Amino acid sequence: MSNLPEVLCIGESMALFVPGEAGPPHRVRTWQRTVGGAESNVACHLAALGLRSRWVSAVGEDPFGRALLDEIGAAGVDVSDAVVDPARPTGLYVKESGSGGSPVRYYRTGSAASAMGPDLLRRLDLGAVDVIHLSGITSALSASCAELVREVLARPRTGTRVSFDLNFRPVLWTGRDHAAELTALARQADIVLAGDDEAEIVWGTGDPGVLRKRLPEPETLVIKHGARGATLLEGDREPVFAPALKVDVVEPVGAGDAFAAGFLAATLRGEDPLTRLRSGHLQAASTLRTHDDVGPPLPPDVIAGLLAADEAAWAATRLTDEGVVRA
Repeated sequence: MSNLPEVLCIGESMALFVPGEAGPPHRVRTWQRTVGGAESNVACHLAALGLRSRWVSAVGEDPFGRALLDEIGAAGVDVSDAVVDPARPTGLYVKESGSGGSPVRYYRTGSAASAMGPDLLRRLDLGAVDVIHLSGITSALSASCAELVREVLARPRTGTRVSFDLNFRPVLWTGRDHAAELTALARQADIVLAGDDEAEIVWGTGDPGVLRKRLPEPETLVIKHGARGATLLEGDREPVFAPALKVDVVEPVGAGDAFAAGFLAATLRGEDPLTRLRSGHLQAASTLRTHDDVGPPLPPDVIAGLLAADEAAWAATRLTDEGVVRA
């Protein structure tokens, strides 16, 4: 058995359609199908970074479901525990790509993933798992999905950490007390990641210090500040802030999942706080340069050089069509 760390990602993935040609979305006639979903995105990034990653979800017994399993598996992710549901369809969504933002339209009601529940856990071997990664999206999909997330977080943990990315999607929480539910989940996790904008909506503040006081239970709290950078609060140590890498953005969706994977991979390697945050930024940068939810990692020599760069060199670096350039 490999000694590489293993991360288990549990959550919905869908068939993703992006424009295959330029022009206003209502005039686009060619669309490209790929894969999208927070947890499967993280799993694919982790596999690309050399970790063992497993993705567990449910897909329909349909062409989209088969395509998801094939493509996520081809990325190096273990998909052998995914459920193929003969009665419910695979969800899908359409993304209208643009550098300033990407409107997304979901078609997921009654999907196979929305029927997941705690029984899913009883099928899994969790003995060798170092980190279980979840997001707030799963708990918002249905009552049974919320129960699944709660059970993962309530399980006794020996040597396994649970990572929880807030990933707040307001439209999924209609009629529910999202603040109370997400706060309860975050307090049971070992690692919590959240954008300051979504934290402001859910918890009333995006300030890392205030959030740490409101969420004292997780050992690790990461607050992302978009293009400005990210702050790591861990244990009783001083907060660490790392500026983001400058990037000529092609399309922003998926960058948060990429950051989570880069940060988790560096955390499992035992890296120092600054390296862990920079690793998240570098993985996010690779996705910001693509229309897909998962972009290829930057070349290893580029990553090594930037992780070792001093503050001035890091600040002077920009990722562009020409590659890595410095002012």
